[in-house]
Amino acid sequence: MNLVELTRALVDIESVTNNEKQVGDFLFTHLSALALRHQGRIERIPVAPQRDNILVYWGDPVVTLSTHMDTVPPFFVSNEDPDFVWGRGSCDAKGIIAAMIAAAEKLLASHARNFALLFLVGEERDSAGAKAAAAEPRGSRFLINGEPTDNRIALGSKGTLRFEVTARGKLAHSAYPELGHSAIHTLLDVLQEIRRIPLPRDALLGPSTLNVGTISGGRAPNVVADEARAEIMFRTVGDPAQLREGVAAVVAGRAEAREVLQTPAIHLTGIDGLPTTTVAFTTDIPALGNAWGKPFLIGPGSIHVAHTAEERISKKELSEAVEIYTRMVTHLLSEERVSEGQGRV
Repeated sequence: MNLVELTRALVDIESVTNNEKQVGDFLFTHLSALALRHQGRIERIPVAPQRDNILVYWGDPVVTLSTHMDTVPPFFVSNEDPDFVWGRGSCDAKGIIAAMIAAAEKLLASHARNFALLFLVGEERDSAGAKAAAAEPRGSRFLINGEPTDNRIALGSKGTLRFEVTARGKLAHSAYPELGHSAIHTLLDVLQEIRRIPLPRDALLGPSTLNVGTISGGRAPNVVADEARAEIMFRTVGDPAQLREGVAAVVAGRAEAREVLQTPAIHLTGIDGLPTTTVAFTTDIPALGNAWGKPFLIGPGSIHVAHTAEERISKKELSEAVEIYTRMVTHLLSEERVSEGQGRV
């Protein structure tokens, strides 16, 4: 399969988070053939039942190309026009998987060794695959993580702080609301105050942001609600302590706020010759830590169409990404050889 064909084949496999088995099996079969042709090794790294990371490598990995297999819902299949491949996961991140595989093929054709491909489950929810991979490092010194950055290398990305906020009430007939207590009314009041919490700023990453992502509760229009809940997410730019304290102060005595997920904001480095950017989204890099090496963040596609009904990726950017990944791996392998020649301090 060529680059576009592989992208479409991957997009056409439904792999919403927790349902990555089929796409993992496809990649294992596809990459097994590539490993066999070039004396590589391929492994499954178990994460949960029916959920495995896929790792393939040639020699002792110095550089690892990595991205994720899972997507957000809802699933929809691929199509294409002269300029774009469309479909769920086309830019986030199945087109990136295809570009990384194509780059690996170019590297192997030039007899390069000592690099790996690592494809992970769970990035869209809790980075479960990255956490499992961090527990099984293979000595890689550099990690090229793929997310949609318009083929610009990111100098930083925001973190996340996610809460589930729950309010309790007392059931009553809605004709006599004074006999009950509406959990929904309490939740709305709490959310309004949470939205007033001052949001920190960072010189590189800009302002923190808040999204109220889901609201649910109640039983019927004629029943005073006894429970209501919301899921909220801050995109953080530094220490989240101020936001934690703000949420705790708002909910005190009125509701419960359970912290579900926290990932730190990170500052990254660039590579000479590549244009740079900063991104507001979170990646697997914090969960991987330094277990797979010094991280770089870059990939084709626009984050502004990821997670939308208009998700697509430019065929031109896909092809450019293959060349960028190939050059980056070659550069980093060369840098490692120079480092070894000079002796590490």
